[in-house]
Amino acid sequence: MPRYTPEQLERRNASVWTKVQGILAPIQFLMFIVGVTVTYLYQAHIWIDNFYWITFFVILKTLMLVLIFVTGGFFEQEVFGAFAFAPEFFWEDFGSAIAMVVHISYFVLFFMGLDETILIRTALLAYLSYLVNAAQFVIRLLLEKHNEKKLKRESGELT
Repeated sequence: MPRYTPEQLERRNASVWTKVQGILAPIQFLMFIVGVTVTYLYQAHIWIDNFYWITFFVILKTLMLVLIFVTGGFFEQEVFGAFAFAPEFFWEDFGSAIAMVVHISYFVLFFMGLDETILIRTALLAYLSYLVNAAQFVIRLLLEKHNEKKLKRESGELT
């Protein structure tokens, strides 16, 4: 079942927020890769010896997650008429909300003064929650593109 009606597809393709999301998503992925790498290097006692860097990259990743969630809300509002949890984007928004909770829980635990081991595990869980959400988004995006090509082929637009 296609996610977009023809009108929604037209709004999606014309939306500035589609372009913004297309720019922010790879940046967020890069922050994820760097954050996981820094966390690994710290745990392995290779090159990174200050816990500060783990927190720094969790902060960057969390800020990027918030930015992409808000701009995604503008996208959903423009295309589907709902800022968040439009039926067509429910699972992406649900996954983003889970990732947001896990990322923010890092800071709650940090300010509670929990030890580095718990904070590292929480950071890794935050990164994992992002990865699972990003993966399901990419899978749905690929399925949509496949479906769009199939519809164009059937309508004679694509030869």
